Amino acid sequence: MSANPQPVPSSETNLSAEQRIARDGVIAALGAYGFWGFVIIFYKLLVHVPALEIIAHRIVWTVVMIGVYLLFRNRLGELYRAYKNPKLLAKLALASVLVGTNWLIFIWAVTNGMVLETSFGYFINPLVNVAIGVFFLSEKLSKPQLVAVGIATFAVIVQATALDGFPWIALSLAGSFGFYGFVRKKIDIAATPGLFVEASTFLFLALGYLVYLEMQGMSSFTTSWNTAGLLALTGVTTAIPLILFGAATRRIQYSTIGLIQYLAPTISFFLAIYLYGEEINNLELFTFVLIWISLAIYTTDAVRRATRKRVLKS
Repeated sequence: MSANPQPVPSSETNLSAEQRIARDGVIAALGAYGFWGFVIIFYKLLVHVPALEIIAHRIVWTVVMIGVYLLFRNRLGELYRAYKNPKLLAKLALASVLVGTNWLIFIWAVTNGMVLETSFGYFINPLVNVAIGVFFLSEKLSKPQLVAVGIATFAVIVQATALDGFPWIALSLAGSFGFYGFVRKKIDIAATPGLFVEASTFLFLALGYLVYLEMQGMSSFTTSWNTAGLLALTGVTTAIPLILFGAATRRIQYSTIGLIQYLAPTISFFLAIYLYGEEINNLELFTFVLIWISLAIYTTDAVRRATRKRVLKS
């Protein structure tokens, strides 16, 4: 009899539990930011629907999708505790205003052929976060951070003075999302139930607006099954990347997520130029290059600091 062949160890079995968790976290983060980058294609399918109506549907269907998810995950108790806390609800209401503003500006820009500006906004978002930390949390800037913020500021000034109009879409997106993160950082609730409460803050307003549109014969939802299906999917496009992002934050370091976050605006940058034919002149490209340089400086400094912290802890 021949001896039983020894099983060949797979790459999966060679990984430690910690390595598998980190790998799954990176995959989840790539999924979240990749989804956020390509979601522009989805909203381009809704260019015939007013942005405000899309937002109303997004609120309604997000509440539905997140509610179903929390129900099946047996996490409704988190919502009960949140609704019993008036101070928490007030903070989440402020967060809902900020994220709702971000959604509205983003969707309006995408459906009006301004994807490049949304890309610019989300590229500068990390540097806006640094500025918020300085002005509202009294954080000190390192020299590399100071250089990065200075270069980004110069890029915005170039866009504002040398191009057609102030880059208000980019700055509004970066500012609203930056302050949303600032507010959410101070709220003791997980991301998914937090989003449910935020969306439900304006649920009745959104429903009332949609009923009004229907009564006035102005609703896009009932114009075709295709449009109705796309509007219903706005809840899915909101819930899926958020769930993936929540999974990533529990598995990998935030500095790693900070590196992966540039995937979304990079995708939207190339989609804007190569898929939707948005024009970019040399001066606009120059401002993007400035932002990329500032992000390279900022990211290198962030990685260096994170590595130093790990060395000191070990």
